[in-house]
Amino acid sequence: MKTIIIGLGNPGKKFEKTRHNVGFMAIDEFAKENNFPGFKLQKKTDSLISESENIILAKPQTFMNDSGKAVKKIINNAQTENLIIIHDDIDLLAGKIKIVKERGSAGHKGVESIIKNIGNENLTRIRIGIGPKKETKANKIVLKNFSAEEQKKIGEAIKTATLAVKIIIGEGIERAMNKLN
Repeated sequence: MKTIIIGLGNPGKKFEKTRHNVGFMAIDEFAKENNFPGFKLQKKTDSLISESENIILAKPQTFMNDSGKAVKKIINNAQTENLIIIHDDIDLLAGKIKIVKERGSAGHKGVESIIKNIGNENLTRIRIGIGPKKETKANKIVLKNFSAEEQKKIGEAIKTATLAVKIIIGEGIERAMNKLN
């Protein structure tokens, strides 16, 4: 049984540094910190995949709103005991993280797609805040880059998210929630 860790984002250079892609950024950081091999496109899952003996890292190459289609293919191709989704969250200030389990999508279209395709049972999510200080509509901000001040906060949040993954895998979700939420 493998742990599958999926970062959400949009494919392509155009979206690489946008707020919607912090899930990809976190997966890249986790891969780097843990010496994973380079990501390779796996056509049968529509995802970039990197794996070790017991962990699969995935970056779906469907666009955000269709993430569930790729996630379903990924979990159908590997038996998993742990599924962790890392994604952006406009309801959290930039740089904050929150770990949740079996919660609703709160309007996040990528998460809605995942829940629609695979359900919510045992679904662990690490939400990385991308929200501005003032309320803004999601479609006005998710495809924008971070300010210099926000980039520092996001860098720290990504490191915290990778720590959260390690704690979830090693000690369980409750321990990660108690320590990091």
